[in-house]
Amino acid sequence: MDGRAESPYHHDVLLLEFTIEPFVEGNPGPHVRAAVAAAEALGISVEFGPFGSSCTVSQTQVAEVSGAIVAQAFANGATHVSLHAERLAGA
Repeated sequence: MDGRAESPYHHDVLLLEFTIEPFVEGNPGPHVRAAVAAAEALGISVEFGPFGSSCTVSQTQVAEVSGAIVAQAFANGATHVSLHAERLAGA
């Protein structure tokens, strides 16, 4: 150990929920598919829903995963990305 105290939040699990627009029901465009693929490329399992998607990530992954989602969404034609992060109680 290097003498630094580990954050008590280091191992917390966060729920990321994201909605990517433009939204076309039943036809997710490349902006949505690329964002989901970016998270999955980082080893994250994404629950793809009809109005948004979600995944769980560790505290240490949140910046990388959320950044990849947002970057790939806009790089592939998104006009708006809503991202919600929530700490899961007891996780």
